Amino acid sequence: MTIMTKKPYTSENYFEFAMSSHQQLAYRILIAAPTDAPPADGYTVIYVLDGDALFPTLAEAVKLQTRKPKGYDPILVIGIGYPSKEPFDMERRCHDFTLPVSEEHLPPRPDGTPWPPNGKANEFLDFIEYELMPTVEKEWPINKKKQAIVGHSLGGLFTLYALCASPHLFSHVVVGSPSVWWANNAVLKEIDRFAEAWNSQYTIHLLLTIGANELSDMLEGADQAAEQMKRLSGKNIHTTYVKFDEEDHVSVLPSMLGRIPRFLYF
Repeated sequence: MTIMTKKPYTSENYFEFAMSSHQQLAYRILIAAPTDAPPADGYTVIYVLDGDALFPTLAEAVKLQTRKPKGYDPILVIGIGYPSKEPFDMERRCHDFTLPVSEEHLPPRPDGTPWPPNGKANEFLDFIEYELMPTVEKEWPINKKKQAIVGHSLGGLFTLYALCASPHLFSHVVVGSPSVWWANNAVLKEIDRFAEAWNSQYTIHLLLTIGANELSDMLEGADQAAEQMKRLSGKNIHTTYVKFDEEDHVSVLPSMLGRIPRFLYF
């Protein structure tokens, strides 16, 4: 008779560390480090929001798609999560991922409870640029010209906003099922302001995705955002818009995440 000895499953190149921001907010940083040596110009990096939920799937997709001899160059994956370890920490993501909004412009929450503190997207973006990215760069050789950010739902709202607010930060931006509805579609106004000021000084690749079976307001918001961004196609903003058939707001995640390694190299 075989006696089963159970051990926790871990990957040899996965790590995590705790980090506190200048705003005294705690984060759980998850890392999938490449086992291959870096290219001459350093590792491509992906920063993924909601790391507790999205990091494992993305890290495994990267591992499979960067296998030699035919795989892409090695990629460093950084997940940004929270000490709660909940797949989606609603209080923290509302705080970190959303644009400022007055109380009267907040829709009712589905469960009827008040919205958590919100509207701190700029502070969170500063944390990524001035605290997290320098910390990562001290540990690994990074290709600063090839860095990506990935977000879904409220995270997709944030990554779309980050493109507009700090276009110098990321060469590749992944916007999954974005919550465009937040603050009366405020992010669409941010895109308009960005488009007016944009002078093509950087090349940015945008992957915007959504499940074809998502709610109508989500589909409408994604359609509008994609349409506005595609108007910049002649100005070094290259937008790819993908609707995944038969997928809803959550089931779309593996399809979106599996597309990312290929997106970085086309």
